[in-house]
Amino acid sequence: MTRSLRLATRGSDLAVKQAATVADALATRRREVETRTVETRGDQIPDALIHELGKTGAFVRSLDEEVLAGDADLAVHSLKDVPTEGLDDLVIAGIPERGPAGDVLVTPGGRDLADLEPGSTIGTASLRRTAEIKATRPDLEVEPIRGNVDTRIEKLLAPGLQREHEARMEARSERKGDAEGDENAAADDEDGREFEATVEEWFDSLSELERGAMEREVETEYDGLVLAEAGLARSGLLEEVPTVRLERTEFVPAAGQGAIAVVAADPDVIDAIRSAVDHPRTRVETTVERTILAELGGGCIAPIGINAIVQGSYVHTTVRVLSRDGTEEVAETRDLDIERYGQDARTFGRDLADRGADELIERARKRSDEDD
Repeated sequence: MTRSLRLATRGSDLAVKQAATVADALATRRREVETRTVETRGDQIPDALIHELGKTGAFVRSLDEEVLAGDADLAVHSLKDVPTEGLDDLVIAGIPERGPAGDVLVTPGGRDLADLEPGSTIGTASLRRTAEIKATRPDLEVEPIRGNVDTRIEKLLAPGLQREHEARMEARSERKGDAEGDENAAADDEDGREFEATVEEWFDSLSELERGAMEREVETEYDGLVLAEAGLARSGLLEEVPTVRLERTEFVPAAGQGAIAVVAADPDVIDAIRSAVDHPRTRVETTVERTILAELGGGCIAPIGINAIVQGSYVHTTVRVLSRDGTEEVAETRDLDIERYGQDARTFGRDLADRGADELIERARKRSDEDD
């Protein structure tokens, strides 16, 4: 097998970077990769929330169809977007080593969730994050936000930067009247702040991300965002914005969060991918998470967090199933025997369902059907 492999990916910066890591890994095995960019249904409906895009794989199906039709040999997804059923003839051939699995809070000033004033507005497109925010801080407002990672951050930063620019422009205008047009002189705003730099110097000091935010029109002003740490890291934005890691016991990540899935159908391609990219520990952890999710049957219609970590001979696993408003939950942490992690994960999922998780999920499903 010597021909180039055709890889299907979404066109977002994050998706392209994730695809590149897979292509690079295959290149170490002397396999050339041709990347094909595909627009998915999720990309075509930018204003809809994730859970409103369909019950299975709004960001996945279009890529998988390329593989099933023979137009691509493999597709790269964020694993958390891959449904636990309905893969047809496809196989998750490889799961590379996982990135950070948790969530972070992004605010302009790097504040912690506990330090935000009551009534502060947090942006997220996730049912799970919405419920976990409401469970932790019911006094906060949660508003939807969509877009690529950089787009969301620009929406967060835009109002503050635009106000800063306006204050500097007004101060310069007032200074002009007093100093007969000396634009380089220091100026004060109405709060008494002294601006040593000119407006142009200040603008030149901004990052590319901040400059993008300056041009963005924003309808909702956010005080913070809750995002996946892995997405920020892979986008190269983790060091550009202030972040605070959220405690995983309260903000239990989505099943598969931080991991990449490589799907294929051809047995030879599957073997090539598995040998090049599959990471055993990540495979165990994400299999536990996806097995429990499959047992619960919640998919993307209910707030469900599942996180598994291999610790020696056990897989330390935390599950949190919530009502949409965060006022009710079924949660448990359990150590699964690594020798029978699949069986133990299924048992764990059934036990949670019997304890009331199935009722919360059924209510969420009815709510989702009403919203359709």
